[in-house]
Amino acid sequence: MRIAEPVMAPSAKAPGPGAPNLHVVPTAAALNSSKPARRLPWRAVRTALSAALSLGALLLAWHLAVKYRLDFYIRFNNIPAPAAVWEDAQALFGNARFQKHIYLSLQRIFLGFAIASVVGVGLGLLLGRFRAARELVFPALEVLRPIPAIAWVPMSIMLWPSNEVSIVFITFLGAFFPILLNTMQGVQAVDKVLIRAAQSLGVTQRAMFFEVILPGALPHVFTGLALGMGVAWVSLIAAEMISGQFGIGYFTWEAYSLVRYSEIALGMIVIGVLGLLCSGLIRLVGRSVMPWMAYGASNHD
Repeated sequence: MRIAEPVMAPSAKAPGPGAPNLHVVPTAAALNSSKPARRLPWRAVRTALSAALSLGALLLAWHLAVKYRLDFYIRFNNIPAPAAVWEDAQALFGNARFQKHIYLSLQRIFLGFAIASVVGVGLGLLLGRFRAARELVFPALEVLRPIPAIAWVPMSIMLWPSNEVSIVFITFLGAFFPILLNTMQGVQAVDKVLIRAAQSLGVTQRAMFFEVILPGALPHVFTGLALGMGVAWVSLIAAEMISGQFGIGYFTWEAYSLVRYSEIALGMIVIGVLGLLCSGLIRLVGRSVMPWMAYGASNHD
């Protein structure tokens, strides 16, 4: 009969001279738990202070340039002061027509961007994964890609039944190509070792897409989404200035036509703030979908 050997606690006896040395590698969670608990709030405060300092410096430079009427190749003689723009903003933000301008621009940007995201990411995954599809479809897309979205305005007016649909189409075009190209690049950048390992395990093509290729391409996908959002705003504002009757782009162009300098500056500021909020929303979604990217970024701060 075999008698079981007693099991000793790890702290009861040190390993003998002939025993192998065991090195315990701390996990990422253990390393992360050793960080100061106040690091994240301090980073948020530091970011807010840096943003406030940057915006304050911009406003101060604007104020001084207008106050002293700088005229050194760049002329500030007719530029409104920040205080004048703020006074007009207080009156306009309660105006129903101005609110409609903002609402319609947001509606157009989200609709065009949503369609571009679905089509661009889906087509980018397909073209990046399958060479035959890429060789068949990509040359035609490369012919269309250099055409600026604003050059599509006359053609889109003839193509679509209303100006509203044509503006959404131009917004879609502005966002589509950055999303498509970055998604393709992300698929092609996925580690081939991971793909071969998944194939050796006998995964289906669907599982390969959703569990290997898509997670590996996500950083490039969200880069494309951020770039696409910026180009979409450029395309939207240009389309609204040319063929729109409402929208923040039309509001800015109308203010220029009526020589309302403060409203021109206000329209530009609203465009910048709305674009910033949209890009921030994309980054927020990216951090929630890719938590490992946020952890990697915190280790490099």
